[in-house]
Amino acid sequence: MQFDAIVIGGSFAGLEAATYLARGMRTVAVIDSGSPRNRFAAHSHGYLSRDGASPGEILDAARAQVAAYPKVHFVDDTAAAATVVDDGFMVRTNGDSEVTGKRLVLAFGISDQLPDIPGLAERWGKTVNHCPYCHGYEFGSSPRGVLHLSEYSSHQARIIHEWGPTTYFLNGATIDPEIESELSNLGITIVSEPVARLVGDGEQLDGIRLSDSHTVAIAALYLMPPTVLNSEIATQLGCEIETGPQGPIVRTDELRATTVPGVYAAGDIVRAMHSITLAAADGMMAGTALHRSLFMPSPA
Repeated sequence: MQFDAIVIGGSFAGLEAATYLARGMRTVAVIDSGSPRNRFAAHSHGYLSRDGASPGEILDAARAQVAAYPKVHFVDDTAAAATVVDDGFMVRTNGDSEVTGKRLVLAFGISDQLPDIPGLAERWGKTVNHCPYCHGYEFGSSPRGVLHLSEYSSHQARIIHEWGPTTYFLNGATIDPEIESELSNLGITIVSEPVARLVGDGEQLDGIRLSDSHTVAIAALYLMPPTVLNSEIATQLGCEIETGPQGPIVRTDELRATTVPGVYAAGDIVRAMHSITLAAADGMMAGTALHRSLFMPSPA
């Protein structure tokens, strides 16, 4: 069977694209391995009507609703490769299934490359986060920190400062003296010593222990880790890839069409700013644009 559309990725962007395609009376195959980026977070915030719910709970409900459309088919697997074939695309999965469709939506997401600091990975999505809008309010006015990873980290420190007393951990790196002066003038404490480990019981964060054995008390740590695309399929198909502040981004236009005809992309792989609200919006745009491409002539 050839589907009207294949959606690679079944998280917020992919499910939203599938929803609008199904509501457009089109057949859709959703290929997903069940490992969304935000699976480490206990709670999601800022998503209308579901503030404080777990990401898994929201996705489970969304998938059940999408699956209720009779023209949607789920493939519980990982997409391994995609090629252009007559009248569309063929996607092969790790389990050697082959799925063909007239159009393609890439929504396979990204992965965070966390620094190798003891105590950090196990707190990721709980007391160690990347977004204060998603995970900032709950810490009240408690002291928090920002870990320097790139030139963009100082910008993050300026933002985090809005939520409470902030310490900027350079972790042995150096920054421009002018930027250091600007941060100090804002009241941001700058610590240059290398970070040894995060301390606290379980997922709780009590502070950052430095290489000199001194501990700086904080309740939350923020960082902008580098990211990688979860799949090479965009590159395989020849989609143009841009360099974002954290990692590669699939280039799209305002309709979320990639530079390859018939291929759309949505979610964290197409933008520098990440949230489930934005991912869902991207999915809606990609889904509706793809739907129109099936029956409307291409613009000259």
